[in-house]
Amino acid sequence: MTHTSDIIRPPKDLIEGLREIGAATVAGTLGHMGFRNPHMVGPVAQNHGKSIVGPALTLQFLPQRPDLFNEGEYADPETQLHRHVLYHAQEGDVVVVDARGDMSSGVFGDMMSTYFKGRGGAGIVIDGCMRDRPNVEKLDLPLWLRGWTPNYHVQTSIYPNAVNVPIACGGVTVIPGDIIVADDDGVVVVPVAMAAKVIEEAKTHHDWEEFSREKLMQGAPLQRYYPLHDDARAEYEAWRKANGLGNPN
Repeated sequence: MTHTSDIIRPPKDLIEGLREIGAATVAGTLGHMGFRNPHMVGPVAQNHGKSIVGPALTLQFLPQRPDLFNEGEYADPETQLHRHVLYHAQEGDVVVVDARGDMSSGVFGDMMSTYFKGRGGAGIVIDGCMRDRPNVEKLDLPLWLRGWTPNYHVQTSIYPNAVNVPIACGGVTVIPGDIIVADDDGVVVVPVAMAAKVIEEAKTHHDWEEFSREKLMQGAPLQRYYPLHDDARAEYEAWRKANGLGNPN
């Protein structure tokens, strides 16, 4: 089992810049930048209306092998490696777990979730399940999961192998410290090196979409306003000026 050092967190301005952008726009922008599929397939929003942006703490599970992990590992609670990812949590962090899509293994329950929220954690993303749903829901902690189970994970077929190492979650590589953007549309991974460009591009995209949305609500042609046709560019620039948005990039 591997327990690495704490993560390098991205600058706060990148976190705040991405907070104004929804997961769908971030995913689309990353797609245009060459990140073909930054969206995690599997984990879905469990408490609708929540959105989070924060750096990833990672936890990796592997299939159990009796020579590597068994129930005797729990004789000392501190050998339970999935606890250790929570020890790294700071305000605004997001725990991201590769639980191998296992639908019968509860990675965390209400006590660990309570501890994480008490440390200021922003939310949890698991390619797998949690347990203790009635109590966990009382915490109002933003969650993206595959589902719920009454089992704790040692009852089943996976075991926690490593903390704060690169993982695959929902088919996407997650590096510790990557920025997680999650809302009702799903979970998107933003590499820190791409974040500033995502914010810049997404702001331009947001503005012309707002202009186009107004025109479409008035019954204007879809062909002209979505995506914004070059012939409508002068109208868009006038709209920006009228709304105090300055010149487009």
